[in-house]
Amino acid sequence: MSLTTLFVLLRFAFWIVFDDQNAPLSSGDFFHAMWLGFRFDLRLAIAVILPLFFLGWIKWLNPFQSKVFRIVWPLYLITAFTVIALFYIVDFGHYAYLNSRLNFTATRFLEDAAISATMVWESYPVLWILVAYIAAICAFVWLVNRFYAVVAQGTPKKLTRWQGVFVGFTSFLLVVIGAYSKFSQYPLRWSEAAFSPHPFAAQLTYNPVHYFFDTWKNGRINYDVVEVRNNYDVMADFLGVQKKDPVALNYLREIPKSKGLGTQPNIILILTESYAAYKTSLSGNPLDPTPFTKQVADEGYYFKNFFTPSTGTARSVFTMMTSMPDVEVHGTSSRNPLIVDQHSIMNEFKGYEKYYFIGGSASWGNIRGILTKNIDNLHLYEEQHYSAPRNDVWGISDIDLFREAHAVLEKEKKPFIAIIQTSGNHRPYTIPENTYGFKLERLDDKKALRYGFQHEEEYNAYRLMDYSIAHFASLAKEAGYDQNTVFALWGDHGIDGFAGEHTFKGEGSSFLGLGSHRVPFVLWSPGLIKTPKVFDKVVSEVDVMATVAGLAGQSYSATTMGRDMFDEAYDDRRYAFTILHSNPPKIGMIGDEYYFYMLADGTKAGLYRIDSETPLQDLSAQKPELAEKLKTLSFAYYATAQYMLHHNKEAQVSVVKRPLNQD
Repeated sequence: MSLTTLFVLLRFAFWIVFDDQNAPLSSGDFFHAMWLGFRFDLRLAIAVILPLFFLGWIKWLNPFQSKVFRIVWPLYLITAFTVIALFYIVDFGHYAYLNSRLNFTATRFLEDAAISATMVWESYPVLWILVAYIAAICAFVWLVNRFYAVVAQGTPKKLTRWQGVFVGFTSFLLVVIGAYSKFSQYPLRWSEAAFSPHPFAAQLTYNPVHYFFDTWKNGRINYDVVEVRNNYDVMADFLGVQKKDPVALNYLREIPKSKGLGTQPNIILILTESYAAYKTSLSGNPLDPTPFTKQVADEGYYFKNFFTPSTGTARSVFTMMTSMPDVEVHGTSSRNPLIVDQHSIMNEFKGYEKYYFIGGSASWGNIRGILTKNIDNLHLYEEQHYSAPRNDVWGISDIDLFREAHAVLEKEKKPFIAIIQTSGNHRPYTIPENTYGFKLERLDDKKALRYGFQHEEEYNAYRLMDYSIAHFASLAKEAGYDQNTVFALWGDHGIDGFAGEHTFKGEGSSFLGLGSHRVPFVLWSPGLIKTPKVFDKVVSEVDVMATVAGLAGQSYSATTMGRDMFDEAYDDRRYAFTILHSNPPKIGMIGDEYYFYMLADGTKAGLYRIDSETPLQDLSAQKPELAEKLKTLSFAYYATAQYMLHHNKEAQVSVVKRPLNQD
């Protein structure tokens, strides 16, 4: 507890020194930050004593029974304290210099060690800091020896075997609880710190040692600014940038209000799990597993050539929220604390209440940070907020999730934009006890495999997902808000596979792998869409937020890759970027007829026809101009996306700054 208390006091000192009196933390944010920070501090203290906890009870490793380890353990504790104290000193200096907590990118200063050392010497009272540092170490040495002397002079109490087992188990349980720090499926994670739009709240919450090693995992700034500038004109033209600036690398586009569909319609975005197009009824799948999705596509706007940049749900959530692909190779962008600050078009919906519904926990994939850090006044609903029972590892069932979301949305009087993220079409494919009328179908596994499903369980999970959406639509109709609501439905990603003669061979994993990227995208509104239409143009998940903002008649600032699907100005350059997160990554561009892909180092490049009976035949030699064009665009897009990950927030230069904690 002594270490934890010290860490808490240092956190309090950090608040006193660095809190901005012109924009101070509210009392609620302060206490919440201190509470979360205490739990990070406790975790660090536990990490320090863990070796002693697990090994110190062994007789020949016990500091009270071994002369050697009487020296080893205090030396270990003193070394740990010395390192941690140095972290805190550097962290205070780092924040004073850059207004950010110590993170892995600070190691860049070691590349010019002499210059950095001179800067430190000229900027800080180094000698006084060194004196305080040495004094703190000496005080700790005295405390460790004093503690040892007090314990050694005492008479240890004899415990029975069962008493020993009880004490040992209880101690172990307390250590586990302290380290895990949450009574939930996921442990305490850095994204919990992004609970407030006030930037200092997260800074106060972080523990410098904990945060440094969190950023170590994904800490390198992996973009080449020279490459970005070399490709600036290509991307500026692709995105429709009017005010080009290759020096400042301006990608900002100010999009004015459009007519939209009605006056401030509600927007409900339904992000479905693993919704590969070839498995759906929209592809002509003979099993007809998604009749409702087919129905709403026939009644609304259906984009048949919609592609997600990559696989992975966390990557898809990041793409949806930021309008750019997740190009982080080591882990996902949502897990990288250094790029949690992002500009999202969703945050610019003026006059709208904002909702996010997930059946499990937003700590999964650390998506909490992306959501709460960048969307003002977001109403985030998770497993613990629902009355429905937990279904499996992913939380409540999809059909219960839709019912819970409906119970909230039907009471909302203001216009709203809501995201509902499903998970049922995912292993273990658990069918809930209460399905509200859904009936299982028997299906031979051989037949299921023939039409794209691994087995009967997956087939029924797919059907239930479609049924759940239909059930939600019926609830919205009964409540009446469906008439002024635009529903957007698409898959977070697909899965490579082949579902018979009704699909392209290029969908299969043994061919082009497009099954992982092509998913249905449907816009449906029984009260606002009067003339259904099918669109053949190639569009991407990065375009979703820009598109629904246009349908809602919202003006917004586009700072990344998103382009309105209905804006015909882009129709002569419609391509969808893809990335396979291998090492090196495989990147590519999908057009209406051809798919170009290559490794990010430029090797193994090829141009392939999507609907060919021989999709792996490289057509680069037959169409050299197209191949070169898409190669250039792929390089440009990839380099620019890497850059945008780290500059998206600051790119929003012309947006009027709003007071903190206001919509």
